[in-house]
Amino acid sequence: MSRGNMSRDNQRLGILLMILVSLIFATQDALSRHLAGKYHVITVVTIRFWFFALVTVIWSASRAGGVRKVARSAHPWWQIARSALLIVEIWVTVIAFVKLGLIATHSIFAIYPLLVAGLAGPFLGEYVGWRRGSAILVGLVGVLIILRPGIAVFDPAAIYPLTGALMFAVYALMTRRVSWEDSADTTFFYTGVVGAAVSTVAVVFFWTPIEGADWIWMAILCVMAAGSHFLLIKVYELAEASVVQPFSYFQLVFACALGLMFFGERLDIYTVLGTALILAAGLYTLLRQKRLGIQPPESEAAASVGD
Repeated sequence: MSRGNMSRDNQRLGILLMILVSLIFATQDALSRHLAGKYHVITVVTIRFWFFALVTVIWSASRAGGVRKVARSAHPWWQIARSALLIVEIWVTVIAFVKLGLIATHSIFAIYPLLVAGLAGPFLGEYVGWRRGSAILVGLVGVLIILRPGIAVFDPAAIYPLTGALMFAVYALMTRRVSWEDSADTTFFYTGVVGAAVSTVAVVFFWTPIEGADWIWMAILCVMAAGSHFLLIKVYELAEASVVQPFSYFQLVFACALGLMFFGERLDIYTVLGTALILAAGLYTLLRQKRLGIQPPESEAAASVGD
């Protein structure tokens, strides 16, 4: 097989794996919604991150130079800050799953790539032109259609996914900044270990014991969360981020299906129309960034809304 055919095969496999990862991400968000409806959000997230931290330490120990080398960062305080921000964003977004539902949360959260593009100017000096600027405005209109002040979905709880999306956008920009000097292994290590440490401090005040069969769901959630990140690493070994990133939007499709099937959520025309605008604007922005040669780092190209 020629090198060119091998590359195309790798890209196809990378796309298929990205769709699988999106399904796993959506499923773990649904499991988080289920468990956080019965136990404190910080308890559920902390247990996940204990397992995640264990996986990251084992992974780091297997790399060349071991944990000591992987933990060496050119910007340790940036790494700590971005990891702490991520864990808080996860708390906020899982609360949104419980209060607002998977469909509304994912639909609103889909604005985050546009927020990344808009905030890249003041954060990184990567200012957008009028085309991407217009796309960002279209995406914001989509959010307003979903929220439609005074009607149905608009609820004070909408502040949770909006806040989560903004926090994740800032986290993504901080990830991009540290990626200039730090390896993906180093960033992965800090994400797991710092996230677990911050959540452990918080859970002292919010611990609610997991009971009976819910430990099975908790174990499944932990394994899925770690497994999805491992698969995501494989995705970017096979294909460029700009090729597979658009397929991460399948997570929204899967989340909507799970919300309809298992949580009795509704999908109305306003949510469909607003989400369509957000996705169209996001995809246009991705294509424009690809044309301009702007590649997102692997750790921000796709991620679970609640992870």
